Amino acid sequence: MRVLAAMSGGVDSAVAAARAVDAGHEVVGVHLALSAKPGTLRTGARGCCTIEDSRDARRAADLLGIPFYVWDFAERFTEEVIETFVGEYAAGRTPNPCLTCNEKIKFEALLDKAMALGFDAVCTGHYARLSIVDGVPELRRSRDEGKDQSYVLASLTAEQLRHSMFPLGDSLKSEVRQEAAERDLAVAKKPDSHDICFIPDGDTKKFLESKLGQQPGKLVDAETGAVLGEHTGVHGFTIGQRKGLGIDAPAPDGRPRYVLSLEPVSGTVKVGPADRLSVTEIDAKRPIWPSERPLDGPTECVVQVRAHGGTAEAVAEAGGEGIQVQLRQPLRGVAPGQAIVLYRPDAGGDVVLGSGIIAATR
Repeated sequence: MRVLAAMSGGVDSAVAAARAVDAGHEVVGVHLALSAKPGTLRTGARGCCTIEDSRDARRAADLLGIPFYVWDFAERFTEEVIETFVGEYAAGRTPNPCLTCNEKIKFEALLDKAMALGFDAVCTGHYARLSIVDGVPELRRSRDEGKDQSYVLASLTAEQLRHSMFPLGDSLKSEVRQEAAERDLAVAKKPDSHDICFIPDGDTKKFLESKLGQQPGKLVDAETGAVLGEHTGVHGFTIGQRKGLGIDAPAPDGRPRYVLSLEPVSGTVKVGPADRLSVTEIDAKRPIWPSERPLDGPTECVVQVRAHGGTAEAVAEAGGEGIQVQLRQPLRGVAPGQAIVLYRPDAGGDVVLGSGIIAATR
């Protein structure tokens, strides 16, 4: 096949491209320039998309003997990912920008351009397993449970998956680094990027305040209605947050307080004890079925509500334009705006059934 390898400048995408070459495909490497003003150096292990990263990707492509290009997707990344991220927080929701980037940039904008140029597939360094049987995709968790990225890929459509390759799905991260060293790839020991790539210092609150300004409001005890303090904007909080609430006086019962709800219109942040965070029902919108097979009636499944952790057994049912989920075990810290991914329990809980965006919880 003609394969376009998305090369971020990290070890995973470099080894994924190398494996595509070894498989006999005609491979072309491409680095996505996602920042209008990329820095010259990474800040420790945070961030990506710097000039250094593009150079690392080019060196890897040269070593593999494949053509290499840099494509400027900065404007679309700003519109589709950054502006969406800011808007969701302003509305009191908690988005996952990595999921949005995969959906809108790597497997929409990039894949569309690749198809238009005559490529058959896009290859990435994501840790997930993908098989296509009789034209039907099956997306599964990776062998390396600690690196599994099926959660942030679950928003991809069946058609997108039919033109995707994830060569690292059956490998451990340690094996990938060892292979990179054996191939003399300079990125073999390069640190992974962490947190949100467009917030390299990791200070999400400061970033959002720079975009939205200060929007003062009150911190309110959800049980008594008492005003406990003030804040500079609901965008500085997320459901389940405990630290940085700015509450000076301890609760009467001495227990810590957590964010329970956000009300952007009134600027109210309600806080309360941990047991008020428990959720047993979830409504999700924008359902996506990677195998093009919507749920047929109430279906036993395992759900995941965060990129790492937040799993529970559940019964899910598709209805209207959404998904209704009844949890067998309560989950805490479930926020509107997060993705919920459904996995098939009879396959070890690793086959993706579908996904949606959390709209409401009870």
